[in-house]
Amino acid sequence: MLFDFDGVVIDSLDVYEGTVRRGLEKIGQPLIRTRADFLALYEDNFYASLAARGVDLNAFMAASVDILAQVNYEEMKAYADLIPVLAKLPAENILVIVSSSDSEDIRFILRRFHLTDYFRDVFGSDVHFSKKEKILQALAKYGIAKEQACYIGDTTGDIKEARAVGVKTIAVTWGWHSRALLAASHPDYLIDRPEELLALSGEGKKSNSHEDK
Repeated sequence: MLFDFDGVVIDSLDVYEGTVRRGLEKIGQPLIRTRADFLALYEDNFYASLAARGVDLNAFMAASVDILAQVNYEEMKAYADLIPVLAKLPAENILVIVSSSDSEDIRFILRRFHLTDYFRDVFGSDVHFSKKEKILQALAKYGIAKEQACYIGDTTGDIKEARAVGVKTIAVTWGWHSRALLAASHPDYLIDRPEELLALSGEGKKSNSHEDK
């Protein structure tokens, strides 16, 4: 089970909207004026979206280092209803994070919220900008066939990249993109509650009530 991080495990929208906005302003490319501007960057791969808008990714990443160092992690929170689900899933599944955020930042936040034990590995932006490549790396590392894997995300970009790799997609509605936008990306499953992951993982009786056909 491959998890996106921000918007799926951690509620960090306000924090990262602010950091991306400041990073772009710092390099003289103030592309974000509204929340809609920010969320539009995640309709495809985040870094590809920036590059398509003319952003120098190396300059942006360099500018973001100091900004990220000043992040107030008190403004973030773990999704409370997900935590008991995460406690059950590793019994029969390998859980890995595949995210656009930096791996060490993710590990720091996992430690802060006592979530480290649930995840076997983290593949962040330092590994590769493309989630497609990171998904393939994770599958190869753990010897998992595509047919046995799923990606859990909260943006249309997540769904597009996972589908391109050939793994099943689970879109969750408690994150950044709206239910309607996620539905339009045609995930294999569209769920509203974390406990639905248990059924989809084989932990409980499978329900098709939210399956997108």
